[in-house]
Amino acid sequence: MALARTSRGKWIEEGLRALAAGGPEAVRIEVLAQALGVTKGGFYGYFANRDVLLTEMLDVWEREVAEAVIEQVERDGGDGRARLGRLFTIVGASGESVRSPLVDLAIRDWARRDEAVAERLRRVDNRRMDYLRSLFATFCPDPDDVEVRCMLTFSVRIGAYVVGADHPGRSRADVMKLTGEWLLR
Repeated sequence: MALARTSRGKWIEEGLRALAAGGPEAVRIEVLAQALGVTKGGFYGYFANRDVLLTEMLDVWEREVAEAVIEQVERDGGDGRARLGRLFTIVGASGESVRSPLVDLAIRDWARRDEAVAERLRRVDNRRMDYLRSLFATFCPDPDDVEVRCMLTFSVRIGAYVVGADHPGRSRADVMKLTGEWLLR
């Protein structure tokens, strides 16, 4: 009986998991193979080397956190507030996927040391901010108000996972819900 081959996507997914846990230095072929329960030989059927894997991991991350999210939000239409509400729900439920804020934070840290990663991060962040601007502009006539709401939205998305503060009488989920409601005023 032939064994199923570990897919390219599984290698990338495991690479992103390792990146989130320990940065790009943690993305090592032998460690990934062990986590997947396979030999490292299968890796070379998909990737010429580790650098190719790292590039493909960034490609998948870029697609998933920008274009795929936007497509998902846009699919059901609605006004700007409705689409922003869907966006908040989608990104709030990203859990341990490639859309996880932990992956995002790891890429941000990596970008501090790698100009090519920093350039990609700027491109992704600009795409995300442009999309937010387009949605907030549908009900905020003041461009300054739009820019502030975009910056707050983006900052909460990235920063909420590193803030350790308690919220007396409220859960973190309650505060995030209140934040979303405030931003949609």
